[in-house]
Amino acid sequence: MKHDFAETFNQLDADFFCVQETKMQEGQLELELPGYHQYFNYAERKGYSGTAIFTKHEPIKAMYGIESDEFDHEGRAITLEYPNFYLVTSYVPNSGAGLKRLDFRMGWNKAFHEYLNKLDKAKPVILCGDLNVAHKEIDLKNPQSNHHNAGFTDEERESFTKLLGEGFMDTFRHFYPDQKDIYSWWSYRFHSRDRNAGWRIDYFVASERLANNIQDSKILTDVFGSDHCPVELDTGEL
Repeated sequence: MKHDFAETFNQLDADFFCVQETKMQEGQLELELPGYHQYFNYAERKGYSGTAIFTKHEPIKAMYGIESDEFDHEGRAITLEYPNFYLVTSYVPNSGAGLKRLDFRMGWNKAFHEYLNKLDKAKPVILCGDLNVAHKEIDLKNPQSNHHNAGFTDEERESFTKLLGEGFMDTFRHFYPDQKDIYSWWSYRFHSRDRNAGWRIDYFVASERLANNIQDSKILTDVFGSDHCPVELDTGEL
């Protein structure tokens, strides 16, 4: 909010805004967003994690979490149900320095993918989020030096590959399979964004059967205000 969020929000004029890592508790911020319904999922721990969706389209219902007692304490997912699809936003756990949270992360992945597959059996899914994984070497600037670091471990990458093999698509790579040097996150250290030494860890993943409805998938690298930049999905009527 201190870095032109309102201006960016109004310029983009999207039907759905998905936000990850809000780090908020209920009541900390009153957002005036005329014409938008607001949905928040807060972590039990203050100043940590959290997700939000702002939408012009009131859903059939909103669901919070991934139906897992083990993983639903950090506010990491919101699902909105519509007549013909589900929209999910998620802030996937980071494996952390020294991979101290890798086991937790992989447990989350298993539970989350089971949840997505359950939804997908009912109707198609669009997942937007900071998924905290660079899938292929093309998806980060320095793959060799980051191999086995959080977000680029073999385990995390293989898990993402498995999800895509279960009927989902990485929408950006669907349109731009070979595009290099485009990222969605840059460390605040070492002038990383100035040097474009980044990672592509923010995604729109969608059920493959929505491919004909999706018109483009973009990474808005000219939008500042965070160590991430927004990603955007353009669709026809769903």
